Amino acid sequence: MATFVLVHGAWGGSYGFRNVRRQLHQAGHEVYTPSLTGIGERQHLTGPWVDLGTHVTDVVNTVRYEDLDEVVLLGFSYGGMVVTGTLDRLGDRVRSLVYLDAFVPDDGQSVADLAGFAIEDGLGVPWAMPPRPRQLDTPEAQAWSEARRVDQPARTFTQPVSLAVPLEGRGIPLTYVKATADPDEADDSAFWQAARRAQASAQWAYHEIDTNHMVPLTRPDELAALLTELA
Repeated sequence: MATFVLVHGAWGGSYGFRNVRRQLHQAGHEVYTPSLTGIGERQHLTGPWVDLGTHVTDVVNTVRYEDLDEVVLLGFSYGGMVVTGTLDRLGDRVRSLVYLDAFVPDDGQSVADLAGFAIEDGLGVPWAMPPRPRQLDTPEAQAWSEARRVDQPARTFTQPVSLAVPLEGRGIPLTYVKATADPDEADDSAFWQAARRAQASAQWAYHEIDTNHMVPLTRPDELAALLTELA
């Protein structure tokens, strides 16, 4: 059996993994889904001071305080930035890395760099960014999700990741899972660029799931089965 740490994406929370978490538990795995400061279940802790480093520490502390080892560490979407940022502090505790339709940064890159947008910073500039609209399978699921998505501190998108050793040089098994049926996604999006990086490298395993970006909510059964197979 495996120990999973599943890190959610921007504007979301650990609740997004609830169906995946349930199935992995039923399969006998240990599963942790930390909520990142200022969003999701921890939106009451938001503020302009919250940055990528805050979220990295959220995950590092989950692993350390729970005394986890041999972790299968998954980052979904923005969560790819977070799990990458943990490696300098947790590398010896990580058994494998899974990027789920996620950003895959190199040292010194931020979400703003990878996504190709600029965010102003300064006195009087809004410090939080509203959620990007995301489509789910039914109106009921859409309403449930939208009621839980909140603004995210902008510094989580502008602070660069710190990575002393490149991903491919760490000796940790790497997997990229691409959502292939998002009609609004450009062919040169950061997620497709990351997918092609994985496809072109013998150091990565590559899988696809036929759904839109919100994989944990739209295809929890398929995702849980794939994670069980990877474990």
